[in-house]
Amino acid sequence: MRTSRSFTSLGRVFLLLLALAGAALAAEPGEPIRNLADNPVVSDQKPGSILFYNVYTSNATSPAAENTRISITNSGPASIGVHLFFVEGASCSPADSIICLSTNQTAVILASGFDPGTVGYVVAVAIDLATGCPTRYNYLIGDEFVKFASGHAANLAAESVMARTDITCSDTASQVTLNFDGAMYDRLPAVVAIDNIPSRVDGNDTLVIINRPSGNLGVGADALGTIFGILYNDAENTASFQIGASQCQFRFSFSNSVPRTVPRFTNFVPGGRTGWVKFYSITGTTPLLGASINFNAAADASGTAFSQGHNFHILRVVPASSIVVPVFPANC
Repeated sequence: MRTSRSFTSLGRVFLLLLALAGAALAAEPGEPIRNLADNPVVSDQKPGSILFYNVYTSNATSPAAENTRISITNSGPASIGVHLFFVEGASCSPADSIICLSTNQTAVILASGFDPGTVGYVVAVAIDLATGCPTRYNYLIGDEFVKFASGHAANLAAESVMARTDITCSDTASQVTLNFDGAMYDRLPAVVAIDNIPSRVDGNDTLVIINRPSGNLGVGADALGTIFGILYNDAENTASFQIGASQCQFRFSFSNSVPRTVPRFTNFVPGGRTGWVKFYSITGTTPLLGASINFNAAADASGTAFSQGHNFHILRVVPASSIVVPVFPANC
């Protein structure tokens, strides 16, 4: 009987721990990703009707040092228009252009030629050639090569959103609202993560790019607002921080000053150690996308030093968010 009571006590402790863990997860905003059928969500591993390119940059006077090559491919059976929105990260002001892609065509765009001297993100929306109305055409794929003068460089796949229903625009519509709610388009992330942040003590410089993909792309994208972060090290310790951003794209490198953590980053993730981080807004209504790019100057000479980058991992999704886009014919 003593063994039975001991087992029961341990079972209760185990259930309590599970309950506490569940409560901790429930405290995060957004909804869990169960599976793509029940909860369709943006992904960089599928075709779609909308593509998000998480960062683009160029140096107007020295594009060899800093530039971005963006590619977009029509993998589908028909010609299609693509409305491109170049969103400046600091001011959130958009500039747009329309390109037309025939069946199986790829277009390559250099940021230095399209929008020189600007840093931000790109939204590509499949549109009807005749009307300019966004359309369900889940055949667009894309990626980008980006390099900064700081040495950060990566090949990032475009984040793809599938249309789940046909989109209609009235004959007099000058703009239309695109809903990322799982019914019109895939949902967007509420909680995102970087799974590995190497120590800065070992010569690593991890650049983080956080975007808020919402707002009116005919007027201006939404600012990020306050973003909450939780940093973990490989000893399972945690340190939280906040980032307040009036921009729609916020960029920083993990250091002892940004973000401000207690203890400071190089003490929290010392030499030979790693950490990971997740970001979200407290309200849970702010969609987030982004990427991280690590640069280590010793990568070419050391077998333990590496440089490259990837898009954020998605942990939870926003129930619904939206983007407003202007509507006008492609003229191609």
